[in-house]
Amino acid sequence: MCGRYALFRWSPAFAALPGFPTDQQAQWNISPGNSVLIQRQLDGQPALARARWGLTPAWLTDLSRTPAHARAETLAEQPMFREAFRVRRCLMPANGFYEWRGTQRKRPYWLTPGEGSSLFFAAIWEAYPVQDQVWLSTAVVTQAAVNQRRPLILDAAGQAMWLDPETPSARLFELLASTQAPLRERVLANFVNDPKLNGPECLTPA
Repeated sequence: MCGRYALFRWSPAFAALPGFPTDQQAQWNISPGNSVLIQRQLDGQPALARARWGLTPAWLTDLSRTPAHARAETLAEQPMFREAFRVRRCLMPANGFYEWRGTQRKRPYWLTPGEGSSLFFAAIWEAYPVQDQVWLSTAVVTQAAVNQRRPLILDAAGQAMWLDPETPSARLFELLASTQAPLRERVLANFVNDPKLNGPECLTPA
């Protein structure tokens, strides 16, 4: 399961989108529960916002149960996710994500389309009102991989379809089942194992 990812580099065009935080910092070790950037479509235009990584529908009463992931194959049926999948789809920008592999001793791996690349995970969002303020939350959509689940990564065409509220359900299901492009991977030292560490040393090779 993709439990950590990083966003430490972005393009000038991305930073020019409405909602890009003026105080946005590079993040090398993002975990569930952290504040993350999401990209939505508002009034037909892309816009950014901050959201908590852990989906929190307005009807949820047990706030200890806020899922960070939504399985692609059950997304449309699960009560927690189905309404957000229908009308509240978003993207989570990243430069890559981490996986831990091994039997006796798990080692961290860094996965990315290429060094310096950007990518976008398919995600869904919810709004949670608290008194006079509304908080946003999100969950990343995952697909089954060889040994564990991975985030659904969308190319430019897929991103446009995912965000478009008029995209037919059949096309959305095609995206959920799409074959993912190969990723580059690199085994890392264990610095990233510490979720409190949030610096470039997280990508130190083993």
